[in-house]
Amino acid sequence: MLCAFFCSLFLGVGKTTLIQKVTQALKSSGVPIDGFYTQEVREGGRRTGFDVVTLSGNRGPLSRVSSDSSASRREYRVGQYVVDLDSFEQLVLPLLRNVNHGGDTEKRICVIDEIGKMELFSQAFIQAVRQTLAGSGTVVLGTIPIPKGKPLDLVEEIRSRKDVKVFNVS
Repeated sequence: MLCAFFCSLFLGVGKTTLIQKVTQALKSSGVPIDGFYTQEVREGGRRTGFDVVTLSGNRGPLSRVSSDSSASRREYRVGQYVVDLDSFEQLVLPLLRNVNHGGDTEKRICVIDEIGKMELFSQAFIQAVRQTLAGSGTVVLGTIPIPKGKPLDLVEEIRSRKDVKVFNVS
């Protein structure tokens, strides 16, 4: 199995756009593909959060800007964003489980955009990604961040796999 991951140090360089274009080309060629991508949410020209969008068209919040500077105990935050872990898991985990339970006779492609700080608050997501990468019938096309500061364990695990090819996007 070969997995391809796109990464970049900067936001907004086109990783998700690249994933969307590749996904469209594969779908139009009849290749079995499933997964998700993240998309900016803007209001009045200002980024207010991110949504998860599945390739089947379902959509839900991944994070939103919080106007409250005090964090509650059950709140997961990345900078100014509060992560909606329940929404994320409800959309993404069934997709990854379905990909993992597909037959090994048919090569499948699973899009995972992205594996970053927000997504990694979910232990169930981490396990599902590991299972997907271990599946012999699944090719993963995804995005990961270039490390800034403390490395993310799953991202470094993915980056060091021999069956992963990482492309830097600038």
